[in-house]
Amino acid sequence: MTNTIRPNFCGRTRREFLWQTGCGFTGLALSAMLSDDGFFSDQALAADGRTPFKNPLAPKPPHHDPAATACIFLYMYGGPSHIDTFDYKPEMYGRDNQTVEVKTFGRAGHRNEGRIVEPRWEFKQYGECGKYVSDLFPHLGERVDDIAFLHSMTADSPIHGSAMLMMNSGRILSGSPCIGSWLNYGLGTVNENLPGFVVMLDPRGGPISGPKNWSSGFMPATYQATLMRSQGEPILDLKPPEELSLGAQRALLDALRDYNEDHLQSRADNSNLAARIASYELAYKMQTHAPEAVDLSQETEATQKLYGLDDPKCATVARQCLLARRLVERGVRFVQIYSGGAHNDDNWDAHADMKANHDLHAGETDKPIAGLLTDLRQRGLLEKTIIVWSGEFGRQPTAEYAQGTGRDHNSYGFTTWMAGGGVKGGISYGATDELGSAAVENKLHVRNLHATILHQMGLDPNGLTYFYGGLDHKLVGVEGASPIWDVIA
Repeated sequence: MTNTIRPNFCGRTRREFLWQTGCGFTGLALSAMLSDDGFFSDQALAADGRTPFKNPLAPKPPHHDPAATACIFLYMYGGPSHIDTFDYKPEMYGRDNQTVEVKTFGRAGHRNEGRIVEPRWEFKQYGECGKYVSDLFPHLGERVDDIAFLHSMTADSPIHGSAMLMMNSGRILSGSPCIGSWLNYGLGTVNENLPGFVVMLDPRGGPISGPKNWSSGFMPATYQATLMRSQGEPILDLKPPEELSLGAQRALLDALRDYNEDHLQSRADNSNLAARIASYELAYKMQTHAPEAVDLSQETEATQKLYGLDDPKCATVARQCLLARRLVERGVRFVQIYSGGAHNDDNWDAHADMKANHDLHAGETDKPIAGLLTDLRQRGLLEKTIIVWSGEFGRQPTAEYAQGTGRDHNSYGFTTWMAGGGVKGGISYGATDELGSAAVENKLHVRNLHATILHQMGLDPNGLTYFYGGLDHKLVGVEGASPIWDVIA
C-alpha cells in the first residue's frame, strides 16, 4: 500500500510553500492595510453570527478626559518596611529591644506585645516640601517634590500570596483580572504593534502565586500581560526562523483568513479563530516593531548613566525602568516591574536581618527609580504617566523572633507612593501611629489606590464592569471605592 502525503493549505513542502506564496508578496502590505481600513466586506463574525468581529484591544473612548495615558507600577515584592524607608518615626530611636504593648498580625499570627527594632538608618529632609526620607534612598530623596506619599494604606491579608493578589487584582482569592487587564479591557491599546500590558520580573524568580498576579482572570486571555525578561533578550522568539521569513508569516496569516472564510460554518468557531488570528497578528507585528522598542543602545550614554546602567549593583532594575519609559513612549498602557523574586532575602521579605535585606534591595532600586522620574520629567512624560511604588504590605515595628532585627508582615498600615499623571507632588497623606503599627489618620485601602489609578486613566472605577457568572464585576469590588481626591491635582 502506498503512503500518501496529504497536503495542507500552506503547501506540501517548505519549498512548495515558498514557491506558492512568493508571487503574492507584493500585495501583502496592501491587503493588510485595506483590511485594517475595513475595505473587505467579508469580515469574520462574532459568536452571534451577526456582529462583525472586532479586535478586543482596539482603542476605546475613556469615561472622562484622562489625566494620564500610561501607568508604571513599581512592585516591591516581599513587603518593604515603611518605618525604615519613608514613614519617619523619631520616637523609635533609642528604644531598641524594649518590649511594648502593640497589637500586630503577621506570619507569626496575632500578638499583643513585641520587642522594638530600632531603625538602622537615619532620616534626612529633602526637597521644598521637607519630606523625611531614609538614607536607604538618597537619590529618590531628591525627587520628593514629585511624589505623593500615602502613609495610611491597608490591605485585607498579611500573607504574601493573598496580599499580592489583593494589590494586583483587588481580591485575596485567585481568578480575578489584575489592574493591567482592567486597563487593557477598558481602554484598549493605541499601539497595534506592542502589547498593552507588560510585566518584567526579577531575574531571581517570579513572586509567590506566580502568573495569577498578571492574569486576566475570568476575562479573555487577550487582556493578560506579556512578560519581558530583565536579562538577555527581553522577548523570546522575536526573531523568526530563517526558513519562515516575515513575508511568509504574513502569507500564512492571509491563508488562515481565507480558510476561516471559506471553510468554517460554526459561528463560535469563526469567532474563536478570528481571535486567534488577531493574536498571531500581534506576534507578527511585534517581530517587526518590538526589537526597536527594546533596543537600549539607542539611548545616550548620559541617559544610561542616569538610570544606573553602568552600575552592576542596580543595572538590572535600571534596564527595566529604561525599558518601561521606552514602552510607554510607544503607547503601552501598563508596565509592571518587580523588584525581588523567589523567597526569603531574594525579595524585600526581611524576617531575619533588616539591614542586610533592605540595603540590598534599596541599593538595587534607588537610582533607577529616581532616574525614571527625572527622565520622564525632562521629556514631558511625567504629566501623562502615573508612577506607583508599593509592596503588598509593610513591616511591623517589633521583631518577629527573640533574636535578630527582622520584622514580620504588617497589613494594618504601610506606605505606598504615587507620582505623575495628575497626582500632586511633595505631599504626605494619612499617617500611622507613633510606632508605625497601624493607620490612624485618613485610612486608605488598596481599592482606593486602584480607584485613583483608574480615575486618572479616564475610567470610572465604579462604572467599569465586566459581566461574568451572572454578576457585573468591578476591580474595586461590589462595595466600590473612591479615588484619593486629596492627592489629585
